Amino acid sequence: MRASLIQIAVDPDESVSSRRDRAASLVVAQRGADLVVLPELWPVGAFAYTAFEAEAEPLVGPTHTLMAEAAAEAGVWLHAGSFVERDPDGTLYNTTLVFTPEGARAAAYRKIHRFGFDKGEAVMMGAGETLVTVPLPDTTLGLATCYDLRFPELFRGLVDAGAETLVVAAGWPERRRAHWTLLAQARAVENQAYVLAVGSAGTHAGIEQAGHSIVVDPWGEILAEAGSGEEILTVEFDPSKVGSTREQFPALKDRRL
Repeated sequence: MRASLIQIAVDPDESVSSRRDRAASLVVAQRGADLVVLPELWPVGAFAYTAFEAEAEPLVGPTHTLMAEAAAEAGVWLHAGSFVERDPDGTLYNTTLVFTPEGARAAAYRKIHRFGFDKGEAVMMGAGETLVTVPLPDTTLGLATCYDLRFPELFRGLVDAGAETLVVAAGWPERRRAHWTLLAQARAVENQAYVLAVGSAGTHAGIEQAGHSIVVDPWGEILAEAGSGEEILTVEFDPSKVGSTREQFPALKDRRL
């Protein structure tokens, strides 16, 4: 499989509508890829809490429409990162969308673990309750978002549901970049799965982003890693390596809990 991880920069001087259009163009430019992935809350910025309410959209809103069209035009599976969703009851969610190469929505995942402790996302948004996997022709994706990366039980649940490629869309801060790399490798090793972890670039509400999107194989080896700026990281990987790794070193079969 060929995956393109779009490490888009969020610039506060760029409007949300302009960034949507730009992201769609970047997706369309990835024709030939099997899977394209965007980061967390790229329309507004993961730490731009004061803009969440104003920029919230219904599930089928501007971001959904543009990303569906881009996936169809490029002919790719598109993990469209996440955006601020407003539920009909008024609750906000950090919601990920996945589209088929025909532009149909294949899945929506509401982030389960909200970051911020007693402020920001943690108090402004509702928590998702459902693990989400997405079967592709050659692998099954397991969906996670940013802070989720710190909760191994979520990933074990995704693996139990059949996930072989764990996709993490994030807006991870530079000051904790070492954790980003460490945790991505840990999730890959303990679940004997690929991890595609996509961060954003730029500065969100004064918080410098780590970038350094990363692809890790089931043995924990880093196959590719981006720098800190806006970049498209493209990598070829063999989905069958998950099965062979689990056969060669059957640690998952030895679980007792």
